[in-house]
Amino acid sequence: MFPTIPIFSVVSQPFKRSQLGLFQGKTKQYGNNVPFSKHKTRRTWLPNVQRKRLPSEALGEDVRVKVTTRALRTIKKYGGIDNYVEKSSAKILGHEGLRIRLQIREHLAQQKSKKAAEIMADRPPTLADARQAREQAMKALGLDSLPNTRQTIAFLRQQKKNDPPLRPIPDILTLQ
Repeated sequence: MFPTIPIFSVVSQPFKRSQLGLFQGKTKQYGNNVPFSKHKTRRTWLPNVQRKRLPSEALGEDVRVKVTTRALRTIKKYGGIDNYVEKSSAKILGHEGLRIRLQIREHLAQQKSKKAAEIMADRPPTLADARQAREQAMKALGLDSLPNTRQTIAFLRQQKKNDPPLRPIPDILTLQ
């Protein structure tokens, strides 16, 4: 669930508090109080941080997070926290944003694998499925005729490594 070290190496920490929420790059600002007498004294301005529950469509629940008003406007622009954390860069998100991004990605991957398992549980693979797999391999490999068994199995293994499709290709590898 927790990201690895290389992901966190992308995120800098100029304002440590900003790593605990979605601050959209806002940090502490420094300047002077200047009264009528022109006697300047140093002061700081903190970002406008609010504690909000933002609904996540992917997770199906609300995500509690500290967020700046600027980040809230951007989240609204992107159409929700799911799109915001997916499309924003790691430098802007910080640790909390990356944590939410990984949580959403894991949840979506679990849903995708559940759908694939449900589809395959409905019925065992048939000869038509094997034919369809060979045709997909032929298109992907750019062959003029149907590939032989070795070529088809190599294609299926490669596709399984890269990205399992929503409607899985029948697992004919187990039939051998």
